[in-house]
Amino acid sequence: MQRRTPRWEEIKPLVKIRPPGFGPEARLASAASIWDLRKIARRRTPRAPFDYTDGGAEQEVALNKSREVYRRLEFNPTVMRDVSAANPATTILGQPSALPLALSPTGFTRMMQHEGEPAVARAAQRAGVTYALSTLGTVTPEALADAAPGLNRWFQLYLFKDRDFGQELLTRAQASGYSAVILTVDAAIAGARLRDVRNGLTIPPSLTLKTMFDMAMHPSWWYNLLTTEPLEFATFHNFDGTVADLIASVFDPALNWSDVDWMREHWDGPLVIKGIQTVADAERAVDHGADAVIVSNHGGRQLDRAPTTFELLPDVVDAVGDRCEVHVDGGIMDGGDVVAALAQGAKTAWIGRAYLYGLMAGGEHGVDRALQMFSDGIKRTMQLLGVSSVDELERAHIRTR
Repeated sequence: MQRRTPRWEEIKPLVKIRPPGFGPEARLASAASIWDLRKIARRRTPRAPFDYTDGGAEQEVALNKSREVYRRLEFNPTVMRDVSAANPATTILGQPSALPLALSPTGFTRMMQHEGEPAVARAAQRAGVTYALSTLGTVTPEALADAAPGLNRWFQLYLFKDRDFGQELLTRAQASGYSAVILTVDAAIAGARLRDVRNGLTIPPSLTLKTMFDMAMHPSWWYNLLTTEPLEFATFHNFDGTVADLIASVFDPALNWSDVDWMREHWDGPLVIKGIQTVADAERAVDHGADAVIVSNHGGRQLDRAPTTFELLPDVVDAVGDRCEVHVDGGIMDGGDVVAALAQGAKTAWIGRAYLYGLMAGGEHGVDRALQMFSDGIKRTMQLLGVSSVDELERAHIRTR
């Protein structure tokens, strides 16, 4: 083989060195998956708020099983189908949705990243999907509506011991254009989130020797926290303590099915019950007027060893799917997971940690990036499965190894 000295004209087209960029877009440029966003989020966020987002209850068995079940799935593709016009759009309680997913309500969102719920809402609005604001959010229902007026927004309610306050929140949500309310029913008391205990997490974060050392490791996070509006709950004020302290002080452990009837008296729009973990409770929810149920174990953050929602889902669909919409959450980390959940019978898949990793990694740009990853993954999986619409997905498209 004869060798020669390469000429610059031949090398020049191969040179792809770019100058280093700054800001969230440059930071996220190399992220190819939600797991990549998680790595960036972990580097940029103090341990306590990151672990609050990332962790589950006790030994985190339920959290890990929720993800593992999706890894054990196999798809059954059908080939030689025209999928050039594959469309992942659907409806959620009669409202159009560009994707068959929605963004779950999460508490203390500005603790994860200072842009908080408004950043998530604007990203959801651009993506054409639903976002639910938590009772424990760090922005008011009115402020979120102002931040994203075109968003299909839902309001999530925990029933407090003070029912008058719950009724006030429902009135405010209705006046602010929230199209549905989620009643979360699996948090009568707080789960044992051991990462939070070990980290000494409080709301708002306390300035201890440990957190001040962490401040030196994550200066931008602390700078943003300390130079923006004080971190507090938007629907009530002056709380200082752990998450478990908060739940014990204001949540009602006497919550029962008569409270769903109370909700029906004070909310005339669509009502969604979140936290369904048995077929019997799904049937009770529909009997008490639920328009949709979310098969959910609270992301593995309440009862450890709770049912794995993906495995429970078909039984719930078979029992009540002809009477209400059945949604699911837990362990969903990419577009393929969403497609599998729909094939298992869900009408909509809800994501929480996945978009929060994006928020922590890059603020609003990070949520945009996470949603684009889901959009691309859903459409790509549909096309490779040989289906052109979400209505074509069925259980025959998946099997568990």
